[in-house]
Amino acid sequence: MVDKGKIENAIESILHAIGEDSGREGLLATPKRVARVYEEIFSGINIDPQSILQTTFSEEYSGLVTLDKISFFSMCEHHLLPFYGFVSIGYIPNGKIAGLSKFVRLIDVLSKRPQLQERLTEQIVNLIDLVLSPEGVAVIISAEHMCMSLRGVKKMGATIKTVASRGVLNTQNDRFKEFESIVSKAK
Repeated sequence: MVDKGKIENAIESILHAIGEDSGREGLLATPKRVARVYEEIFSGINIDPQSILQTTFSEEYSGLVTLDKISFFSMCEHHLLPFYGFVSIGYIPNGKIAGLSKFVRLIDVLSKRPQLQERLTEQIVNLIDLVLSPEGVAVIISAEHMCMSLRGVKKMGATIKTVASRGVLNTQNDRFKEFESIVSKAK
Protein backbone atom coordinates (compact mmCIF):
# COMPACT_ATOMS: atom_id res chain seq x y z
CA MET A 1 0.00 0.00 0.00
CA VAL A 2 1.40 3.34 -1.08
CA ASP A 3 1.39 6.09 1.56
CA LYS A 4 0.31 8.98 -0.66
CA GLY A 5 0.47 11.47 2.23
CA LYS A 6 4.17 10.78 2.76
CA ILE A 7 4.82 11.12 -0.97
CA GLU A 8 2.95 14.44 -1.05
CA ASN A 9 5.02 15.77 1.87
CA ALA A 10 8.24 14.57 0.24
CA ILE A 11 7.40 16.24 -3.09
CA GLU A 12 6.54 19.48 -1.33
CA SER A 13 9.91 19.29 0.45
CA ILE A 14 11.69 18.66 -2.86
CA LEU A 15 9.97 21.68 -4.44
CA HIS A 16 11.12 23.84 -1.54
CA ALA A 17 14.63 22.35 -1.69
CA ILE A 18 15.06 23.31 -5.37
CA GLY A 19 13.90 26.85 -4.65
CA GLU A 20 10.32 26.61 -5.89
CA ASP A 21 7.19 27.98 -4.25
CA SER A 22 4.91 24.97 -3.76
CA GLY A 23 2.05 27.41 -3.14
CA ARG A 24 2.10 28.92 -6.61
CA GLU A 25 -0.82 28.08 -8.89
CA GLY A 26 0.96 25.64 -11.21
CA LEU A 27 2.39 23.61 -8.34
CA LEU A 28 -0.54 23.56 -5.89
CA ALA A 29 -1.76 20.09 -6.90
CA THR A 30 1.64 18.71 -7.96
CA PRO A 31 2.29 16.74 -4.73
CA LYS A 32 -1.09 15.00 -5.06
CA ARG A 33 -0.55 14.30 -8.77
CA VAL A 34 2.92 12.85 -8.13
CA ALA A 35 1.53 10.65 -5.34
CA ARG A 36 -1.10 9.25 -7.74
CA VAL A 37 1.57 8.69 -10.41
CA TYR A 38 3.84 6.87 -7.96
CA GLU A 39 0.95 4.70 -6.82
CA GLU A 40 0.46 3.62 -10.43
CA ILE A 41 4.08 3.22 -11.55
CA PHE A 42 5.06 1.25 -8.44
CA SER A 43 1.89 -0.88 -8.39
CA GLY A 44 3.81 -4.12 -8.96
CA ILE A 45 5.60 -4.05 -5.61
CA ASN A 46 3.05 -6.05 -3.62
CA ILE A 47 1.97 -8.48 -6.34
CA ASP A 48 3.41 -12.00 -6.49
CA PRO A 49 4.55 -12.28 -10.12
CA GLN A 50 4.59 -16.09 -9.98
CA SER A 51 0.82 -16.10 -9.47
CA ILE A 52 0.31 -14.53 -12.92
CA LEU A 53 1.51 -17.62 -14.78
CA GLN A 54 -0.42 -20.12 -12.66
CA THR A 55 -3.17 -20.69 -15.23
CA THR A 56 -1.62 -22.99 -17.81
CA PHE A 57 -2.87 -25.35 -20.49
CA SER A 58 -1.66 -28.76 -21.57
CA GLU A 59 -0.46 -28.56 -25.15
CA GLU A 60 1.92 -30.78 -27.09
CA TYR A 61 3.30 -27.97 -29.26
CA SER A 62 7.07 -28.38 -29.63
CA GLY A 63 7.93 -25.38 -31.81
CA LEU A 64 9.23 -22.01 -30.82
CA VAL A 65 6.69 -19.55 -29.39
CA THR A 66 7.75 -15.90 -29.59
CA LEU A 67 6.25 -12.70 -28.26
CA ASP A 68 7.96 -9.61 -29.59
CA LYS A 69 7.90 -5.87 -29.01
CA ILE A 70 6.08 -5.98 -25.69
CA SER A 71 6.40 -2.37 -24.57
CA PHE A 72 7.22 -1.56 -20.96
CA PHE A 73 8.53 1.16 -18.72
CA SER A 74 10.09 0.98 -15.32
CA MET A 75 11.90 3.18 -12.85
CA CYS A 76 15.64 2.84 -12.40
CA GLU A 77 16.20 2.16 -8.72
CA HIS A 78 19.43 4.19 -8.70
CA HIS A 79 17.94 7.54 -9.80
CA LEU A 80 14.15 6.99 -9.84
CA LEU A 81 14.12 7.98 -13.49
CA PRO A 82 12.29 5.97 -16.14
CA PHE A 83 13.72 3.44 -18.52
CA TYR A 84 11.53 2.06 -21.26
CA GLY A 85 11.63 -0.15 -24.28
CA PHE A 86 10.62 -3.57 -25.51
CA VAL A 87 10.74 -7.14 -24.28
CA SER A 88 10.99 -10.18 -26.55
CA ILE A 89 10.24 -13.63 -25.16
CA GLY A 90 10.79 -16.99 -26.80
CA TYR A 91 10.05 -20.39 -25.33
CA ILE A 92 9.72 -23.98 -26.44
CA PRO A 93 6.89 -25.62 -24.48
CA ASN A 94 7.33 -28.91 -22.69
CA GLY A 95 3.66 -29.94 -22.64
CA LYS A 96 2.48 -26.75 -20.93
CA ILE A 97 1.67 -23.26 -22.26
CA ALA A 98 0.27 -20.06 -20.76
CA GLY A 99 -2.10 -17.55 -22.29
CA LEU A 100 -0.17 -14.89 -24.18
CA SER A 101 -1.64 -12.04 -22.14
CA LYS A 102 -0.13 -13.62 -19.02
CA PHE A 103 3.37 -12.85 -20.30
CA VAL A 104 2.43 -9.22 -20.87
CA ARG A 105 0.95 -9.01 -17.37
CA LEU A 106 4.10 -10.60 -15.93
CA ILE A 107 6.24 -7.91 -17.56
CA ASP A 108 3.92 -5.18 -16.27
CA VAL A 109 4.06 -6.42 -12.68
CA LEU A 110 7.83 -6.91 -12.64
CA SER A 111 8.52 -3.55 -14.28
CA LYS A 112 6.21 -1.59 -11.95
CA ARG A 113 8.68 -1.48 -9.09
CA PRO A 114 12.10 0.10 -8.61
CA GLN A 115 14.12 -2.00 -11.00
CA LEU A 116 17.33 -2.69 -12.91
CA GLN A 117 17.14 -3.87 -16.51
CA GLU A 118 19.51 -6.76 -15.80
CA ARG A 119 17.38 -7.95 -12.88
CA LEU A 120 14.15 -7.53 -14.86
CA THR A 121 15.54 -9.71 -17.65
CA GLU A 122 16.56 -12.45 -15.19
CA GLN A 123 13.27 -12.29 -13.29
CA ILE A 124 11.20 -12.77 -16.45
CA VAL A 125 13.26 -15.70 -17.75
CA ASN A 126 13.45 -17.34 -14.30
CA LEU A 127 9.70 -17.16 -13.67
CA ILE A 128 8.81 -18.57 -17.07
CA ASP A 129 11.37 -21.33 -16.55
CA LEU A 130 10.10 -22.08 -13.02
CA VAL A 131 6.36 -22.12 -13.76
CA LEU A 132 6.20 -23.55 -17.29
CA SER A 133 9.31 -25.77 -17.20
CA PRO A 134 9.81 -25.30 -20.95
CA GLU A 135 12.47 -27.03 -23.03
CA GLY A 136 14.03 -23.58 -23.27
CA VAL A 137 13.26 -19.91 -22.70
CA ALA A 138 14.98 -16.68 -23.72
CA VAL A 139 14.32 -13.03 -23.02
CA ILE A 140 15.81 -9.99 -24.71
CA ILE A 141 15.14 -6.49 -23.40
CA SER A 142 16.08 -3.38 -25.32
CA ALA A 143 15.61 -0.11 -23.44
CA GLU A 144 16.54 3.54 -23.23
CA HIS A 145 17.42 4.84 -19.77
CA MET A 146 16.57 8.41 -18.84
CA CYS A 147 19.27 8.32 -16.14
CA MET A 148 21.76 8.09 -19.03
CA SER A 149 19.89 10.41 -21.41
CA LEU A 150 19.02 13.29 -19.08
CA ARG A 151 22.00 13.36 -16.73
CA GLY A 152 25.58 12.14 -16.56
CA VAL A 153 26.76 11.29 -20.09
CA LYS A 154 23.55 12.75 -21.62
CA LYS A 155 23.32 10.37 -24.57
CA MET A 156 19.82 10.43 -25.98
CA GLY A 157 18.72 7.35 -27.90
CA ALA A 158 21.39 4.96 -26.61
CA THR A 159 19.84 1.51 -26.28
CA ILE A 160 20.81 -1.02 -23.64
CA LYS A 161 20.20 -4.69 -24.46
CA THR A 162 20.11 -7.52 -21.96
CA VAL A 163 19.70 -11.21 -22.71
CA ALA A 164 18.93 -14.18 -20.46
CA SER A 165 18.21 -17.74 -21.54
CA ARG A 166 17.73 -21.23 -20.18
CA GLY A 167 17.62 -24.77 -21.54
CA VAL A 168 17.75 -25.41 -25.27
CA LEU A 169 17.43 -21.68 -25.91
CA ASN A 170 20.72 -20.88 -24.20
CA THR A 171 22.73 -18.32 -26.13
CA GLN A 172 25.18 -20.95 -27.41
CA ASN A 173 22.46 -22.99 -29.10
CA ASP A 174 21.14 -22.79 -32.68
CA ARG A 175 17.60 -22.54 -31.28
CA PHE A 176 18.57 -19.26 -29.60
CA LYS A 177 19.90 -18.00 -32.94
CA GLU A 178 16.51 -18.90 -34.44
CA PHE A 179 14.73 -16.87 -31.75
CA GLU A 180 17.12 -13.96 -32.16
CA SER A 181 16.63 -14.01 -35.93
CA ILE A 182 12.83 -13.93 -35.58
CA VAL A 183 12.76 -10.99 -33.18
CA SER A 184 15.36 -8.98 -35.12
CA LYS A 185 13.35 -9.35 -38.35
CA ALA A 186 10.13 -8.27 -36.65
CA LYS A 187 11.25 -4.65 -36.45
